[in-house]
Amino acid sequence: MSTVDYQQVEFEYRKSPDQDAAAPAHHPVVVVGAGPVGLTLAIDLAQRGQRVLLLDNDHKLSTGSRAICFAKRTLEIWDRLGVAQRMIDKGVSWSVGRVFFGSQEVYRFDMLPEPGHERPAFINLQQYYAEGFLVERAQALPNLEIRWKNKVTALAQDGERVTLSVDTPDGAYALTAGYVAACDGSRSPLRAMLGQESKGRIFQDRFLIADLKLPGPLFENDATERWFWFDPPFHRGQSVLLHKQADNVWRMDFQLGWDADPDAEKKPERITPRVQEVLRQGFGREVPFTLEWASVYTFACLRMDRFRHGRVVFAGDSAHGVSPFGARGANSGVQDAENLAWKLDAVLRGRAGDALLDSYAAEREYAADENILNSTRATDFITPKSEVSRLFRDAVLGLARDFPFARRVVNSGRLSVPATLDGSALSTPDADAFTPALRPGAPAADAPLRKGGQPRWLLRELGEGFTLLVFGPAPAWARDLDVHVVAIDGQVLADAQGLAAQRYDARPGTTYLLRPDHHVAARWRAPG
Repeated sequence: MSTVDYQQVEFEYRKSPDQDAAAPAHHPVVVVGAGPVGLTLAIDLAQRGQRVLLLDNDHKLSTGSRAICFAKRTLEIWDRLGVAQRMIDKGVSWSVGRVFFGSQEVYRFDMLPEPGHERPAFINLQQYYAEGFLVERAQALPNLEIRWKNKVTALAQDGERVTLSVDTPDGAYALTAGYVAACDGSRSPLRAMLGQESKGRIFQDRFLIADLKLPGPLFENDATERWFWFDPPFHRGQSVLLHKQADNVWRMDFQLGWDADPDAEKKPERITPRVQEVLRQGFGREVPFTLEWASVYTFACLRMDRFRHGRVVFAGDSAHGVSPFGARGANSGVQDAENLAWKLDAVLRGRAGDALLDSYAAEREYAADENILNSTRATDFITPKSEVSRLFRDAVLGLARDFPFARRVVNSGRLSVPATLDGSALSTPDADAFTPALRPGAPAADAPLRKGGQPRWLLRELGEGFTLLVFGPAPAWARDLDVHVVAIDGQVLADAQGLAAQRYDARPGTTYLLRPDHHVAARWRAPG
């Protein structure tokens, strides 16, 4: 467990030799923004052998918990980067959610109902911990340089390079880059420098986030569940969300309504009575607490028209934004980073043409649209804007306790799942018959294996590049390919519980080609 107070950490600004250079220094790739997305991208590129410069206009980690809910797919990506175990050890693992209407429980759900996955469905971990662990990993990589208090103030590009103007405590300087990854957040200055904007829908509702430090367990069994109330007695006509973070800090989200004054609602004298009512009526007792952080936000679902503009590529909140319910923001951004890293690496090495980066934009724009659709539906259900919509929602909630079909309609934030990249130009359509699971474009599924008699996990066997996953002996022709081969042959590597074959709809000879980001590129029953 970490003993570092990541809310108090400050990183030292150091003057770079680039600032005194007679001509702008050139860097193959510059990442702008040291949040979870920018750090993930920079680490991934550096682990692939690229020299990476990461610029951030601040010298601290994020304030408050912010993005706290990290999904299994994100943890699997961070496993490759060497940080996931720290996140899991510090965070709170959970998979069960409970939904209430008024004071009665409507139903509960389990996000990971099947066995045989190494990583939990979700962990809750304050964003400053995630960033802190990623920074420490980045600092351990010799080919990754982070420059704090380096603020990009201007950007220009031609067909060969991008020129950046950077402001520092020692004055301004210029540098050039082969490619720039803009991971500079929802208010992205780089987006504005290119004359671009995010478009979409802003919902007329506001929510309060309150982080509360409790002296002990809130639940008698110290459960780590996600609780969501529609129209509870302690917050009539609105909704409340509750879940646990690291250090026995609990987050509460209160729907406030569009007319709420954001500045007034963040004051402790307004927050404390709200929280006390939740604890008194929701749990039947007085519970002491300390308010650690609070913020008020407005629901919005927005994205740029295009994520690629020449040699500048946008990822994370700079490219797209969704309302917080559903944990789609940071998780989708980390998937952006993974998608971009291997493609940018291939282009920089000359193994692929520049057009490969267009597939990043197409695939992640598709994923953003899917997230925005799900987030919009959740927002409309949580915050109905007409009497008819509210009557429909309340009728669904009333039926959900007794009728499973109604539970499928209840939407307290459809929780993040990775996008299946349907229609990707990088996918080969099936020529053979398969079940719908793990079709081309889908992310690879984990499963328990045995290797040399020892337990292993399928995802840990996959390579950094393309992987040929074979259910049976490795074929002789695979030796001529520049791919990593994983052969589940029952001898060296065995399907411990039969779950790999089940999840991949595999028979003897079934073969999958997996991309470096572990999405399915193609599959065959018996390739020749």
